[in-house]
Amino acid sequence: MRAVSERKTIQVNERYSIEQRDIKEDFIRASGPGGQNVNKVSSSVQLRFNLDGNTTLPDDLKARLRTIAGSRLTLKGEIVLTADRFRTQERNRDDALERLLELIRKAAYVPKTRKATRPTLASKRRRIEGKKQRGNVKKLRNSKNYD
Repeated sequence: MRAVSERKTIQVNERYSIEQRDIKEDFIRASGPGGQNVNKVSSSVQLRFNLDGNTTLPDDLKARLRTIAGSRLTLKGEIVLTADRFRTQERNRDDALERLLELIRKAAYVPKTRKATRPTLASKRRRIEGKKQRGNVKKLRNSKNYD
């Protein structure tokens, strides 16, 4: 395993950042494109983000991140992402890191809580008026006026 060493902190968005010590990378052999080279070079990246050990993200964001991560979250509290779309190790590393950051950005969005409201009197009247008109149309269809 290799720790990401290029940066001390990684900026997720303008509000949050994560520390590079919470990310570990492991290089494994990819099953994707590469021809004969695929059996010799470990170009696939397995990125592990230690969610439980992270101190920079707030607890509510961590809770949302746990939900979003789903099956990518291990029992040890690590999010595991595997990237093998590209032939080079560097592009796969960037891809895995960007996918992790996108996951955190998605968890950073706090959905608005819906406040229950009551329909206005005018909207109730419009609804009833529409129902009456529809009922009248149906009543006219059913009239048995045989002159």
